[in-house]
Amino acid sequence: MALVTHGLTFMHPVPGAMRTPDGYRIAWRGVALMGVVNITPDSFSDGGRYLAATAAVAQARALTAQGALIIDLGAESSRPGAEPVSAEEELARLLPVLAGLRDLAALISVDTAKPAVAEAALAAGAHLINDIGGLRKQAMLEVCARYRVPVVVMHMQGEPLTMQQAPHYHDVVAEVTAFLAAAAERALKAGVPSVILDPGIGFGKTLAHNLALLRGLNRLVALGHPVLVGVSRKRLIGELTGVAEPSGRDLGSIAAGLYAAAQGAGLLRVHKVAEHTQALKVWQALQRDNGG
Repeated sequence: MALVTHGLTFMHPVPGAMRTPDGYRIAWRGVALMGVVNITPDSFSDGGRYLAATAAVAQARALTAQGALIIDLGAESSRPGAEPVSAEEELARLLPVLAGLRDLAALISVDTAKPAVAEAALAAGAHLINDIGGLRKQAMLEVCARYRVPVVVMHMQGEPLTMQQAPHYHDVVAEVTAFLAAAAERALKAGVPSVILDPGIGFGKTLAHNLALLRGLNRLVALGHPVLVGVSRKRLIGELTGVAEPSGRDLGSIAAGLYAAAQGAGLLRVHKVAEHTQALKVWQALQRDNGG
């Protein structure tokens, strides 16, 4: 398939953006990468490794140098069964890292479901919000609209603590697509300048649900917004390969990411940016050689 140009609009200057009559525009062709930095003690893939602000700042800089367009900072684990933390604790982990990244060449996203955390992060210099709650909270929508920043709208059935206990859908592709379409429309009407859609692989879904969403990703792409796919190191990779340790699932993650790219995804949320960058360069060159 031909490589598609994707874009995001910001209402304030951000790294790498071009000023346009409608705001500041970031555009890319094909697939860009969102690098994950978990500022938590209990992340499923690298819990505690980047809990110290200095370690998180160094990792964000390293992932940027390796080719990440966006650095996604998360200060509360959303792994299945994770216990919630207070907004105060989340901000205590997050704000020192934001302070250390004021000159970062990449966009900074903050992965949070709390409106108070989102507002404090935006005030501290974050460029966009990654809401695993899918803008279900009116206050989150109001924060993103007031700051006029893009938002990642993710689908999740239930909450992290309980979401994998008994997920059920009549038609997972249709239901997730309808939810995200409605959330995107609501966000744009409220004044959010751009949205990114995330089907929420692994968030209240079985292996069969996850595979159906990846195979049906073109329906989500057809809504016309950049689609973010986060499969990196997740349980479905372990279920398909038999690899129990998340850090050993990177090869499977790249394979799934390339499949998502072929379905039209515009962003991949990944732990290993250098390896995904290399794989995507080869894949995208082959697409161009085929007329993409």
